[in-house]
Amino acid sequence: MARSAVLYSAVVRSVINAWKERGGRALARAAARIVADEVPHPGVVTLTWVPPDLDRTLRRGHHPARDLTHALAERWDVDAQPMLSRGRGVPRQAGLDATARRRNARGAFTVAHVPITRVVLIDDVFTTGATAGSCAHALHEAGAKHIDVVTFARTVR
Repeated sequence: MARSAVLYSAVVRSVINAWKERGGRALARAAARIVADEVPHPGVVTLTWVPPDLDRTLRRGHHPARDLTHALAERWDVDAQPMLSRGRGVPRQAGLDATARRRNARGAFTVAHVPITRVVLIDDVFTTGATAGSCAHALHEAGAKHIDVVTFARTVR
């Protein structure tokens, strides 16, 4: 199940752009506050995040999904652990249609360690679900039985 706090709009787009591309690290805490207010506590003990693309993380100086996960873990009083890694680089998803996004993300993620059976995957934006789906597939293959996805924003198509 995927849950998001806000719908992706022009205003949200500018906030996410500031957060991701202009060093707005403090926005992760604000986003976590909004998510915690809008999304019920997931009832798990561990959160994980969509793993970063190393080049983008180095350029940005931070990883928004990881920052959001840690801020949510504090709010929900749960643990946050890295469980996934990128098995290969994935070109940017922006501008791709749903089919191309799924193809782009397929097989891109591996499980860094065996997760618990119930996992909540955190990301900043849910667009087509291709990235979350690929991550969920890897977690499932490693033994997770139930995977929820929580994001700050979700596009509506």
